[in-house]
Amino acid sequence: MGPWGKRDSMIIHQAEPYNAETSRAALAGHMLTPLDVFYGRNHGPIPEIDPGSWRLTVDGLVRNQLELSLADLQARYPHRTLTATLQCAGNRRAGLMEIRDIPGEAPWGPGATSTAQWAGVSLADVLETAAVEPAAGHVAFAAPDMALDAEPPQTFGSSIGLRKALAGEVLLAWAMNGEQLPAAHGAPVRVVVPGYIGARSVKWLQRITVQEQPSENYFQAVAYRLLPPGADPDSAGPGAGLALGAIAVNADILRPDGSTVLPAGPTEIAGYAFAGDDRGIARVDVSADNGASWIQAELYESDGPWAWQLWRTVLDLPPGESLITARAWDTAAAVQPESAAELWNPKGYVNNSWARMRVCLR
Repeated sequence: MGPWGKRDSMIIHQAEPYNAETSRAALAGHMLTPLDVFYGRNHGPIPEIDPGSWRLTVDGLVRNQLELSLADLQARYPHRTLTATLQCAGNRRAGLMEIRDIPGEAPWGPGATSTAQWAGVSLADVLETAAVEPAAGHVAFAAPDMALDAEPPQTFGSSIGLRKALAGEVLLAWAMNGEQLPAAHGAPVRVVVPGYIGARSVKWLQRITVQEQPSENYFQAVAYRLLPPGADPDSAGPGAGLALGAIAVNADILRPDGSTVLPAGPTEIAGYAFAGDDRGIARVDVSADNGASWIQAELYESDGPWAWQLWRTVLDLPPGESLITARAWDTAAAVQPESAAELWNPKGYVNNSWARMRVCLR
């Protein structure tokens, strides 16, 4: 067993702060990702907070400032459960690094994403009690984990637009897959923002501030922004580029994982597909000839509008090396772009190019 109760199969990019992705094999075939292989993305040491002394402050542009204990949250508001996929903005960055190096960034593969059933209360219900003022436009979240990679070093924070905050699906969650939220995933309470990059789902939540503008925290104003290819990320100031929110349609191949030689003939190809906001997956195409021809994969039944879609198909593959390619379409008719070269950016975000897997068969 590895750190934070994780399996030894986790692909660790950094021990402190803990940053590790799930292997393809551990993700394959599981609608819900087991807690011991759920990916971890952190910018500072993981804090361990006493649930009994934890308090949540709700302030800013509200008529009723709140201070809530965990018992208050659980007693005052209706409990909600939903299945949601979280995905790091740097998921599949390794594919961009094959085009051109991205110094200082972890080479995340396709396992910086996982799906869980979350339980808690709706952020919208808490904000209704607080009575949001008309001037409000954004809801900011603050946590205690100190991030030394921020400039200057500061605790982690983020924000979402008020419309998303009031939509109902955003949770203040205390449970994950039917178990108490682990420390490594934000206990005692974290935010879950379905359909948005994982950085907006702030862990170890301590404060919610309703305000006119987005958060000025480094991780909202400077980091997690899509910069043009020629930009210098070290000199890009607050507000540069595009703030990342809803996840672009994306998919990858989980099985086979390219690690072993397979027998030639009928071969199962399986993976995941996901689109952010409330967009679903309309279809997944799979090719054995680098996109010259495609077949449609079978889509498994979805576990709700905020969860990924698992898919599979069978290809008859000859002996030798085959290049398998997959692409997903979402319900807004957006499709993954063909080349990672078209998407390269100096922080390595949003690689949603076609998934490719080389397999050897005998």
